[in-house]
Amino acid sequence: MRSQVVVEEITTRKGKLADDTEQKNIWIKRDMNLEGREKEKVLRNKAKEKNEKRTEIEKKIFYWRLLDMRLKKWYLRKKKEVVEEARN
Repeated sequence: MRSQVVVEEITTRKGKLADDTEQKNIWIKRDMNLEGREKEKVLRNKAKEKNEKRTEIEKKIFYWRLLDMRLKKWYLRKKKEVVEEARN
């Protein structure tokens, strides 16, 4: 891209692609050097490992996701809702 403003505008609107069923296979990512790609690969593998080790209740509550080169818990539902559902 020729302008940082254009890049920022595109990256802020990229979430709207997820809502469009015809555009599900389109991904927009920042360009990274080799070191950045390696770091992202390591973090992605860590997230995958952590997600595989979760208990059934944890699977309903959250999953690990890579955001801005950091692993973060992405909460799906409140723990209270999941525990109540399990009781029923």
